[in-house]
Amino acid sequence: MTVLAILGSPSKTSRTARLIERSRVALTALDIELQTISIHDFPADALLHGQFSHPQIQEFQQRVGAASGLIIATPVYKAAYAGALKVLLDLIPEGGLAGKPVLPLVSGGSPGHLLAVDYSIKPVLAALKASAIHQGVYAVESQIGANANGEAELAEELEQRLQTAVHEFAALLGVNAPAPHAPRYANDFISRLISL
Repeated sequence: MTVLAILGSPSKTSRTARLIERSRVALTALDIELQTISIHDFPADALLHGQFSHPQIQEFQQRVGAASGLIIATPVYKAAYAGALKVLLDLIPEGGLAGKPVLPLVSGGSPGHLLAVDYSIKPVLAALKASAIHQGVYAVESQIGANANGEAELAEELEQRLQTAVHEFAALLGVNAPAPHAPRYANDFISRLISL
């Protein structure tokens, strides 16, 4: 089974990309292959001019069609998802996510952008006819780091929320995965956001 992650960050080594990296580890443990694509995988002219006949754009559309589900990962700026993500989502034909569950992964500079998941990203995914849209994972950028080897390293409560979300996403894909330990910090995270 293959899942396609669409990275909506202009940087390949962004904090958002690290969320995909940690998701890949969890999905691999469940025998799910995760492939990633970003704007860096396309010629600039083909993207700028929306050349749907370009071989790489057609290949992208085929990969979306062949994927069992998608991860949509993006930073948010001023409560809006990245322009790089919009460019890639615009390449997906109308109804192109029909029958596919989607897991949104979003990073932002502060908890104040949390609602971007519901008000900015989910409506676009619904318009593309995604069969099920997971509630997603919102991460404050300060929770995302890297170890001495450059590998993604997340704050404990974020790691727990991400692991839970990936397992729930796997269930939407029809994979019978044992649930990880409940994220004991998830309710505390939401409570802190509400109190801001």
